[in-house]
Amino acid sequence: MTTPGTDDGTTGRYLVLLEDDSVAAGTRELNRIAGIDVAATADATGSGADLRGASGLVLDRLGVAVVDADPDQAEALARAAAGSGPIAGLERERRVRAITAEEVQTAVAVDESVFTWGLQAVGAQLSTATGAGIKVAVLDTGFDLAHPDFAGRQVTAESFVPGESAQDGHGHGTHCVGTSCGPREPGDGPGYGIASAAEVYVGKVLSDGGSGSDGGILSGIAWAVENGCAVVSMSLGAATQPGQPFSRTFERVATRAMAQGTLIVAAAGNESDRRTGAIAPVGHPANCPSILAVGAVDAAEAIAYFSCGTVDRIGSVDVVGPGVDVLSSWPMPLRHNRISGTSMATPHVAGVAALIAQATGARSWALWARLTQSAIRQPLPSTDVGAGLVQAP
Repeated sequence: MTTPGTDDGTTGRYLVLLEDDSVAAGTRELNRIAGIDVAATADATGSGADLRGASGLVLDRLGVAVVDADPDQAEALARAAAGSGPIAGLERERRVRAITAEEVQTAVAVDESVFTWGLQAVGAQLSTATGAGIKVAVLDTGFDLAHPDFAGRQVTAESFVPGESAQDGHGHGTHCVGTSCGPREPGDGPGYGIASAAEVYVGKVLSDGGSGSDGGILSGIAWAVENGCAVVSMSLGAATQPGQPFSRTFERVATRAMAQGTLIVAAAGNESDRRTGAIAPVGHPANCPSILAVGAVDAAEAIAYFSCGTVDRIGSVDVVGPGVDVLSSWPMPLRHNRISGTSMATPHVAGVAALIAQATGARSWALWARLTQSAIRQPLPSTDVGAGLVQAP
């Protein structure tokens, strides 16, 4: 048997799912049956995100606790989850990472003198919507808070990584923020941002090394929901195996976020190698039914070789976005960079969601529906592209 937190992709901590409207009762039950004192609560200010020196934290808004538990405590919690009461589920906390792919060149030449190919592919350059008044949260490695392309923009940032500020020491987060909410007219190179006037919320849930955990992601989601973000963009996750169940905790969190007006968009994953015929299943947490899973296409609107697909009934690709050789912002002094992955497709979709939210007032499931109904279906299997390539209103 593998020891949790060693080489099995888990941290050694646990996610405790609480029943609806049972946070207080669940917190008491943690102490009663397992002797776990929850010392902090993560809220809109980000307090409580650091687990050091505490047995755990409770995310009130999402009804989830992240706890340290020894084997006896974990067994007691598992028994409680199997019975009736305020504890609904227990699962091991996973390690997650930024989802990136090997550099891939575009399959066709595209004129990017004015706008990036990705922005053109989703039709953002033709849209009068800008995302103004819409709050978009990007949960990733942070953001270059002094990036010149964002001078004068409203950016609210919070770190959920112990010992690290929201400043991006990796680059992945800055790239994703740029695609979803960057400028359409940066003044130096082509326009690359979809929701160019959206209010940006940066939640650093991955370290400067590009890794993190479920607890950090959940803290970021709670923060985004508390702040009224209409869209949460997550270009992160963990690989899954065919037939592996989706996380009950993340699924319940996603439905609770939806009930509060927040749509979660996540990268499907890059574990496929379609050059050899290998298609990997949608990764965690994008494989949850209530999280919009995003695959990647290239400039020829062909599915990217690395993009995960629908291989069973556990997780499915819902839509696709531009994800190959994507130009966006990068921490200074480089300023801009091209990278590939379903990570790059996800903020394209999140940005389009913000445009639709502004143009129509749609939120939650209605926003999901408008995204999928307006997507362009390529002559590709729905198992690869879902409803198709998202389109700006």
